[in-house]
Amino acid sequence: MPELTRRHALAAAAAVAATVAVAPQATAHDHHSPDTFDEVYKGRRIQGRPATGGGHHHGADYAVFIDGVELHLMRNADGSWISVVSHYDPVPTPKAAARAAVDELQGAALLPFPASPAN
Repeated sequence: MPELTRRHALAAAAAVAATVAVAPQATAHDHHSPDTFDEVYKGRRIQGRPATGGGHHHGADYAVFIDGVELHLMRNADGSWISVVSHYDPVPTPKAAARAAVDELQGAALLPFPASPAN
């Protein structure tokens, strides 16, 4: 049996560490659609459901509305969600993104996100 050297021990430890570091990310990329929701949060009606064509869904395949106006929502590579209102504060779910947007709006109306011009 070969002798265990410091180099082999470090290489084995690095391989184990890399495997452990990658394993949680594999579950973060679970692309199943989040649950549908419809609730009143701080006096605002927030709704979320799987997207059905049209709208502004950058790969999210999920639509969120605040008082009937669509909240532009995006899913990050790590599985977190951001919106046009709270762009620099990723959250774990679309519902959390809707709530964060309501908090950020502080009673102001959500304006529709302008459509990109056709090229």
